Amino acid sequence: MRLIVGITGASGSVFGVEFLRRCQAEKYLILTKWGRYVLKEETGLTEHHLAEHVKKSFSDEDMTAPFASGLPPFDALVILPCSISTMAKIACGLGDTLLTRAAQVALKERRKIILVLRESPLSTLSLEQAHKLSQMGVLIMPLSPPFYHNPKTLQELTEQFVDKVIGELGFRTEYAWKPEALE
Repeated sequence: MRLIVGITGASGSVFGVEFLRRCQAEKYLILTKWGRYVLKEETGLTEHHLAEHVKKSFSDEDMTAPFASGLPPFDALVILPCSISTMAKIACGLGDTLLTRAAQVALKERRKIILVLRESPLSTLSLEQAHKLSQMGVLIMPLSPPFYHNPKTLQELTEQFVDKVIGELGFRTEYAWKPEALE
């Protein structure tokens, strides 16, 4: 599976980092300008630290990058965390950055999109935009970690939520797939 992973300037970059570490797909990273800033502020990491977890990184400003045109094809786009501003641009059809253009390509080609929103509370306008995208098949996942596995640490909490996202892509994960639940 080939994934485009976007990290925006929304808080919660630790979840994006954990997703890159845990997801066993071919991943291409688009880190926005503010995504770089928040990543450094929240985790102390830079794009260089994420290189080992992705096949290649692209600048959000690079509109000549392959994913701006849909070539090569990709299976899904995951934006984790996704800012409300990025979601609004996607909902309104704005493709003014590589990440929002890749989202436009994914929409027109009916590819899977997962937007992990990190905002609370949501305005009526943001709810309308999320609803509009949901009607187009976009999966909207508020960054709301689960507690039903009784996480003991912040790391476990992060892993459990990330596994939920990875599970939405069809992968079996430690927390997202419990065979004993079927017994």
